[in-house]
Amino acid sequence: MSSHALWFATRGFGVVSLLLLTAIVVLGVAGVTRWRSTRWPRFVVAGLHRNLTLLALVFIALHVITTVADGYAPISFLSAVVPFTSAYRPVWLGLGAVALDLLLALTITSLLRARLGYRRWRAVHWLAYASWPVALVHGLGTGTDARIAWMQILSVVCVSAVVTAVLWRIASKRSTSSLRGFATVAVLVLPLLITGWYLSGPARRGWAARAGTPSTLLARKIVAKPRARPAVAAIALPTKAFTGTFTGRVRESAQNGSGSVIVNISGRTSGGSPGVLWIRLQGQPIEGGGVAMTASGASYGPPGFPNAYVGKIVSLQGSRIQLSLNAQTSSLSLLVDLQLDAASGTASGTVHGNPQSLQ
Repeated sequence: MSSHALWFATRGFGVVSLLLLTAIVVLGVAGVTRWRSTRWPRFVVAGLHRNLTLLALVFIALHVITTVADGYAPISFLSAVVPFTSAYRPVWLGLGAVALDLLLALTITSLLRARLGYRRWRAVHWLAYASWPVALVHGLGTGTDARIAWMQILSVVCVSAVVTAVLWRIASKRSTSSLRGFATVAVLVLPLLITGWYLSGPARRGWAARAGTPSTLLARKIVAKPRARPAVAAIALPTKAFTGTFTGRVRESAQNGSGSVIVNISGRTSGGSPGVLWIRLQGQPIEGGGVAMTASGASYGPPGFPNAYVGKIVSLQGSRIQLSLNAQTSSLSLLVDLQLDAASGTASGTVHGNPQSLQ
């Protein structure tokens, strides 16, 4: 599966998980109020609540798997389970891990309900409802769609559904007056707090940096979205094989929670086809030097359009890197032989390019 497909998949699984969690909370409240009808007896509501919880776990698992498999952000399976251990937006990603752990606790204790006893199970059951607001804040703080209208509408709908369900629960008068008072304050104050945080955080520009996105990924976003994007047809791309020289810099990040590092190589080529070359790879450091690559990205093009070609590393043998890049009308196989100076952070070498028309 391509990185773009994984990116869309993890977003989709995350949104579906939020919808399922919202339905679980609403049905949980309906079960507490002993709501039923001739078409929907109480055992149907309870069974639907249980099955939706299991389905939510499936979609959350798919959300985690596709996020880790994407490889663009340094997120590991450990970070998805152990809160606040990720190098990528640690607080907001950590809240996602908290929501997952609470839902797992709800599922496991429900399976062991006979052994735990009703009171203990009930306590964990109510605590697990906290997974819904935590998951909502996680999605707004970590996701890339927080400022998009459809995500804002979806969040408002989810909050409204839960608030309505809780107020209905309060109006049923099946709880003590003190509990009703606490629930009323909580259900009114919590949405206001989330809204205030959202308007001052994810809704404003620059949130990616404030949220804890690694600087290497922020730099990549700047390169990937130039202010002026000229048409490919107006740029003279290479039409035949060429050989040139490369000079630039190499930067390696510190290890993240899973032990991975990110290496960025950027610079200019001269000779047969002058241009700008950028290479990024992620992986585990190898004893004696080097990186065992797990993800990569690359771009190349003339100085006026450095992202004319984009692609990834297809072969890595020491300091010899083979790139497979694509433009709108052609592809480019680029072989880069590098000499890296870790002390000075410089890189130099030769490039051999072989363009192929896609028309």
